[in-house]
Amino acid sequence: MNPNQFSLETAQKLAEKLNMPIEHIMHTPKHIIMAKIAELEKKENEKTEEDSN
Repeated sequence: MNPNQFSLETAQKLAEKLNMPIEHIMHTPKHIIMAKIAELEKKENEKTEEDSN
């Protein structure tokens, strides 16, 4: 499997947001990264809704 074609900047931001090493970001299948991003967004949206109440 080829590594993901993310720029260094994007890989660094994803690694920080997902709390994963850059090496894992580069070699994790894209569909798994997208699922983790969706899960993170869902959690952030839930937190925002709770804070606004």
